[in-house]
Amino acid sequence: MGTDVQSFAVANLRRRPVLVETAGFVAGFDPGTTSPYINYATPLPGTRPTARDIKELVEAFRVRELKPRLEFAPDAAPAVEPALREAGFSVEAVHAYLVCTPDTLTLPPDTEAGPVAASAAVPVAVPSTDEDYRAIDAALSEAFVGEFASSLEGAARLRRIQEDGGAVRFVRAPDGGCAGGATCSAPAVGTAELAGVGTRPAFRGRGIAAVVTAALTETMFARGAQSVWLEYSGEGSRRVYERVGYQPRGTRLYMSLER
Repeated sequence: MGTDVQSFAVANLRRRPVLVETAGFVAGFDPGTTSPYINYATPLPGTRPTARDIKELVEAFRVRELKPRLEFAPDAAPAVEPALREAGFSVEAVHAYLVCTPDTLTLPPDTEAGPVAASAAVPVAVPSTDEDYRAIDAALSEAFVGEFASSLEGAARLRRIQEDGGAVRFVRAPDGGCAGGATCSAPAVGTAELAGVGTRPAFRGRGIAAVVTAALTETMFARGAQSVWLEYSGEGSRRVYERVGYQPRGTRLYMSLER
């Protein structure tokens, strides 16, 4: 599965507004943000980079005044990590990822059939207005404290995900805003990445993460994806995803260059 996930990472970065392909690497940039979580690179599966290849990649970031940063599945390109370390890169994090297939998907109790699965007690909504997208962006900013600030640009990126073949789903708060939500990229090479599953603190413990995850996963299968994968941030979230049918498959490595 590592090669599938890595092939997806390449295809997904090629959707960025600005694309730079150097020897063995693909770098995707979005001029609307300087976030290193959006502007990063990934290697092609099997890449064996030289020092010159990495220097060329670093320069693609430097000319844009961005931190050189990569995300990748090391099993799919085992020569990349040692080459990056030799060039001065360090590891930011190692994240395990989970994979769900149509055979393993388990919908939450009392789920109604259909392309937008939802528990009868926790209905899942599809955003349709600018207010919806702004509310989702604000809720995810609150859920992931300190990682990013809500913004009009963030809301616009959510809308692009929905309109470009991906999906955004959320649960409405009693005041009409967003209690929690998540996104899933458009499928590529047979798989799709589910990301940003977040619930505002005041609404946690109500099954929101599970029903949103199930809804997005079911939506991607209905669109032809053979699998959906995601990364998790802690044992609590891992248990939520495993109850929906996600199973451990591998790791992803995050590396960056500070100087």
